[in-house]
Amino acid sequence: MPAQKVTKAKRPSHHYVIDVSAPADDKIFDVAAFEKFLHDRIKVQGRTNNLGEQVAITHNGTKEVVVDTKIDFSKRYLKYLTKKFLKKNNLRDWLRVVSTDKDTYKLKYFNVSNAEEESDNEDEE
Repeated sequence: MPAQKVTKAKRPSHHYVIDVSAPADDKIFDVAAFEKFLHDRIKVQGRTNNLGEQVAITHNGTKEVVVDTKIDFSKRYLKYLTKKFLKKNNLRDWLRVVSTDKDTYKLKYFNVSNAEEESDNEDEE
């Protein structure tokens, strides 16, 4: 009888990026404070401050925040925490979180100028 192949279970590994370059360049978004917020709020096994070596949070200058995980981790959870940080800092009215790639979110400004032009056109008619 041939020998059975034993396969090891593949450990999940994720590399998520949150691009904050637009608001950070305009000096309205503090990348270091956002990184600290994520570090304090991310829950591992139902507990905060339990990151250990399983989750690593870093930021590359003022361009992006990178979250590397060695456990199952939801990208949607990062969006939730990002929106929570924006609301806490009263930036939620001007910024939105948009997925640009499978593992990437980007903070973009709402397109306010078009809405103002449309309301001006309605007043003139």
